[in-house]
Amino acid sequence: MARALDIVGRFPVPIAAAAVIAQGRLVDTEGPTGHRFRLASIGKPIVAWACLVGCEEGTVSLDDPVGPDDGHHRTLRHLLSHASGYGFDEGDAIVAPERRRMYGNHGIEVAAEHLAVAAGMPFADYLRLGVFEPLGMDATELRGSPAYDIWSTVDDLVRFLGEARQPRLVSGDTAANAVRPHFPTLGGIVPGVGRFDPCPWGLGFEVRGEKSPHWTGTATSRGAYGHFGGAGTMMWFDPVADVGVVALTDRPFDEWAADALELWPAVSDAALTEFASSHP
Repeated sequence: MARALDIVGRFPVPIAAAAVIAQGRLVDTEGPTGHRFRLASIGKPIVAWACLVGCEEGTVSLDDPVGPDDGHHRTLRHLLSHASGYGFDEGDAIVAPERRRMYGNHGIEVAAEHLAVAAGMPFADYLRLGVFEPLGMDATELRGSPAYDIWSTVDDLVRFLGEARQPRLVSGDTAANAVRPHFPTLGGIVPGVGRFDPCPWGLGFEVRGEKSPHWTGTATSRGAYGHFGGAGTMMWFDPVADVGVVALTDRPFDEWAADALELWPAVSDAALTEFASSHP
């Protein structure tokens, strides 16, 4: 059987690193897994996880009203699931909440600031103390916007996927809530991929659902969840197969999008073929 991560060697990028986890174990790696890459939007699920830690602590609630008083009830749940009506970047809301899945950075930034104000500390500190340090993500740091400027390594993202799979920082119910579709009937666009109706999203995590074609390949289940980033990065986990993949690069997605949307699914399908039937 061909090795799934051999496909990473075909990525047209200067540096790439990847890992596969299966049945709760790290089963294969490729490249410098300790190298720091900018995650871009892969950081959004990590930001959402920090907000969920805040919910567990009682610092915030998913039903907290957040954002300007414009006559609409906009909540933290709306922000984390891209259902708030905000556009991609900073500015006023474009539509009312729950009308369309409007993916963007601004809602995530507003969510992070809401948590920071409620906790009485900078969001970077809350993220470090509430998520990075407890999970041993020692090489991960926030350098700018929470929506797109977290830097990390494959090794640390393997730890994060392990937390999503079998949580220690939040309850099992909270973790399950993060990776199920919220406002599941909303249609919208996955940037760089296409329009889907519906376009399911969890809290920070994109959910595969019935999207096809999809960057996670053809073999992932409808319950697979993850994210990819404009820095040429991707991460997903399929709870049915109990397999996940992390692949980070240092070349922007836009510069090799056509290749990425061919090679990422190839890696993903091959990883499921290679490891989905394995046992501890």
